[in-house]
Amino acid sequence: MTPEGIVRETLYGSTYQNQTNHSPLDISYSQSINTIPSIRDLIISEDLLAGQRLNGRMSNVRRFFCLFVTFDLLFISLMWLICVMLNGENIMKALCEQIIHYSVYTSLFDIVLVAFCRFAALILFYAILYINHWIIISLTTALSCMFLIAKVFLFDWPKSSQPVFEVLLVLASFILSWGEAWFLDFRVIPQETNANRYLITATESERAPLIRSYVQGLPSSYTESVRNFYSPIGTPEGSMYTTEQQLLSGIHQPANLTIEQEQNYKHLAAQALQCTWDLYMKSDWKPEKHQDNAHVYTRKDPNTGTIFKLVTEFDTSPKFLLEELYYEVNELATWNSTVKESHKVQILDERTDISYLISADGAGGLVSSRDFVTLRHWDHIDGRYILASIKTDHPHLPINNNYVRGENGAGGYLMETVPNKQGMCKFTWILNTNLKMNKIPKFVLEKEIIKMMFIYIKELRAHVSKAGERK
Repeated sequence: MTPEGIVRETLYGSTYQNQTNHSPLDISYSQSINTIPSIRDLIISEDLLAGQRLNGRMSNVRRFFCLFVTFDLLFISLMWLICVMLNGENIMKALCEQIIHYSVYTSLFDIVLVAFCRFAALILFYAILYINHWIIISLTTALSCMFLIAKVFLFDWPKSSQPVFEVLLVLASFILSWGEAWFLDFRVIPQETNANRYLITATESERAPLIRSYVQGLPSSYTESVRNFYSPIGTPEGSMYTTEQQLLSGIHQPANLTIEQEQNYKHLAAQALQCTWDLYMKSDWKPEKHQDNAHVYTRKDPNTGTIFKLVTEFDTSPKFLLEELYYEVNELATWNSTVKESHKVQILDERTDISYLISADGAGGLVSSRDFVTLRHWDHIDGRYILASIKTDHPHLPINNNYVRGENGAGGYLMETVPNKQGMCKFTWILNTNLKMNKIPKFVLEKEIIKMMFIYIKELRAHVSKAGERK
């Protein structure tokens, strides 16, 4: 079966299952004409399928838009030629007067030129460059309308021999330019966006191992579980964090998430995994410091600032390291002196969860404790275990007034077997964090982060050694 057939089968199959789970009389599932549909509310139809862009080809709805733009140019040109021919003059003489001896007061050739400029701009940006923003269509429509309105006032209508057709030419150009703007903004962009959202959602279905790499563009991966699958614990009605004591004690109740919330979390997790992989593959890392066979590198990002990468080796398997870092997150504070509290808040699936962490004071009290709400997701890609993480929100974890809420950008751990070194694991840690310490000089803060990374690796090495002996 072709990739397109697999995707279509997934979409149709997912929709059938979703539709059978909702009664037509279920008011909570209805939506008004102004409602923005959620992922589960999208009904697979030809409209949604028309928004697909498979194998890099143009989507059907965008192809129709390009035909519409071409029709605009040809229709306006044809109407202009009809107006010229109706003057009863020799065709060459009439064209000469309209083009060579052009005058804004007597010639309508400028309307054709406006249509051509509109055609060239829209084809360039929406067909060749394939942008997904309304700014270009808004500019072409606005400029076209401004010119046409000015043309109405400047044109010498009393001397016109065919005023009806010339008026129709102006009106047709005005209507078509607005029709293009409406079609792009209300049809092309929404359909392509909804199709993309649904395709991403489809990767989390039971057919995900077959199409995830194809749809998301992630490196090749396959399904492998390092532990038996377990489901989230049911949530008692109305359970919430009400006191800091409950929050810090690790007594947590998973939230009753909607299908849309779960899908949004999983979509964000997939993005974090891809971003972590992209950072890992970057070649512009700058060496900063090395200590005890651990090397720290940095790179500057214009959006997030300084990103850190630590590379070292462990005398254990990548799989064992993944188990300790992902499944034993509740035990993190028992061996890591930089952490005061850590526990899982919500298990989304076998490979995805949300965790809560409170860091210890650092730099001799210069850096106070921060708390973090983190979405984590792991996968096995090209022989490497990747545990990616990124900041998120959770309904049970509002801002705690006792701590500054830190933010972690996309980053995480990559663990792989060292070639020619049996039993050794190459460990790469990408740290992309914002501690919101605006009052501390940047170079001082970066120095303390690097120091904290070395402390973490030293303690992780000791913990892995003890855990390996116990197991």
